[in-house]
Amino acid sequence: MKPETAVRTRTLVAILRAVTPGAVTQVAHTLHAAGIRCIEVPLNSPDPFASIAALAALNLRDCVVGAGTVLNVGDVERTHAAGGRLIVAPNCNPDVIRRALQLGMSMMPGVATATEAFQAIDAGAQELKLFPAVSYGPAHLGALKSVLPRQVRVYPVGGVGAADIAAWVAAGADGFGFGSEIFKPDYTLADIDTRARKLVQTLASVSATAGA
Repeated sequence: MKPETAVRTRTLVAILRAVTPGAVTQVAHTLHAAGIRCIEVPLNSPDPFASIAALAALNLRDCVVGAGTVLNVGDVERTHAAGGRLIVAPNCNPDVIRRALQLGMSMMPGVATATEAFQAIDAGAQELKLFPAVSYGPAHLGALKSVLPRQVRVYPVGGVGAADIAAWVAAGADGFGFGSEIFKPDYTLADIDTRARKLVQTLASVSATAGA
């Protein structure tokens, strides 16, 4: 499965902020068993490239792994060297977008406004991270989607919970990124499993009702 295929479905990205290399493999197995197929290690986590390398070595079926909070081209290249194939950023940096795409990676730059969204698209991005989603809301997404090219997909991230999924999907969300809703270092594996399954099941139910 190509990395971009996983990101092009209406899916969930698990954001493992503050995960450690010693914990990341057990967390990843738990998330994968619960139905998560995209895993992001933010680069402000402890030794993030070691965690990304550990995730890549697992070779989980149909699962794309990579880095979040990517702010420069050098970190794109380090992620690629570690085996990561997903780049997620909180902002729109055309150089980061272009380098990730040159390396054949999936790229999700952060945008909030139409101007930022079209800057990202001009740089080659086809998946966008609406961030922080809680600051804008589903109505904002609906307005953005009305002017974006049909093939461009948008993923709300930041302050979104399971109870919010239906409203965001109705507004046109193509997937979601979840951080503390799904992972914190002090969550047990059982906690992570329960949280991940709830999100996966909620999205599946909402998507079935929405007909997509």
